[in-house]
Amino acid sequence: MPDPFVLAARLTLVAVFVTAGVAKLADPAGARKAILEFGLPAALAPSLAITVPLVELATAALLLPATTAWWGALAALALLLAFGAGIVANLAQGRKPDCHCFGQLHSEPVNWRTLARDGALMALAAFLVWEGPEHVGPSAVAWLGDPASWQTTGLILMAVFIAAQAWFLIELFRQQGRLLLRIDALQESLVRRGFTAPTPQTEAKAFQGGLSVGAQAPTFSLPDLAGERVALEHLRAAGHPLLLVFTDPGCGPCIALAPDLVSWHTLYQGKLALATVSRGTAEQNRAKFGPAAALPVLLQADREVAAAYLAHGTPAAVIIQSDGTIGSGLAMGAEAIRNLVEQTVQPLPASSARRSAAPVPAAPRPGELAPLLAGMGQT
Repeated sequence: MPDPFVLAARLTLVAVFVTAGVAKLADPAGARKAILEFGLPAALAPSLAITVPLVELATAALLLPATTAWWGALAALALLLAFGAGIVANLAQGRKPDCHCFGQLHSEPVNWRTLARDGALMALAAFLVWEGPEHVGPSAVAWLGDPASWQTTGLILMAVFIAAQAWFLIELFRQQGRLLLRIDALQESLVRRGFTAPTPQTEAKAFQGGLSVGAQAPTFSLPDLAGERVALEHLRAAGHPLLLVFTDPGCGPCIALAPDLVSWHTLYQGKLALATVSRGTAEQNRAKFGPAAALPVLLQADREVAAAYLAHGTPAAVIIQSDGTIGSGLAMGAEAIRNLVEQTVQPLPASSARRSAAPVPAAPRPGELAPLLAGMGQT
């Protein structure tokens, strides 16, 4: 057999074993799972998951130099025979474990195609072994020091590389196709069970988060800035909707929203009750809300109350109705909280001290003198 063909056979085995070894080392959990599925003892799985890919890489290294190529072919033949025996044994028992031959690059249940691929590689290795140590072809690494052979060896390496890349792309596209088919099947299964695909409106509502409207609001009792404990029932005692705001003294948007909260507490008295659940010390929160702020600021130990209301960020706010039920979704962010307040209360008059409108004089009757205009004399 001409030397280039023998070298091409060796390089094909090298590409296969390098790819398989590296892919298995990159996914040891998958390798262990495959070993167990093939029926090998569980005690051997951790060691074999490392040993097998290392042996594959060592076999590839032996196939490169001419001096060790025959031994590499012998090792490759032994590995492929072992793989083939495992495949045949499982198929004979009606089992189809995941081969995990090339890690996450290509992994599927074993079948007769898997056995045929293993048989083709086995034939290459057997051919090299049959040729003997004297006919293994040129070294795959000696060309580095022999410029005369660069062109021939380079072309062979390029052909093997292109073939390996083509195989990789084909397998990648096949894997993506299988994933798309599984996603479609999963969506069809969900539709058959009554689930519908989310619309932009439902996604926006889901993103809003929080407890369901109408659910009972979780109760709590927390100390305020003066150390007095305040319960949720006390905040609802006036019978108005309660805006419960979750803040944090280290939250920049919360600090920017604090003046609005204090202002709303004054402006909307009689229409909306406000309370803030914060963290940190009393001094930190006084610095944010003012030393004499009338707005109730309650201090939770960590995030226990916020977690009960599913408020996983700050600032966040929710309306609690006078009967103790959740009256709105969770508003996340300062702008969303402002919108929630506007939707909950009607705008206050621009000035609480409006002037009474002057009575409109009755229209003059025919024949009566026209009324004098202000600031003008009578002629």
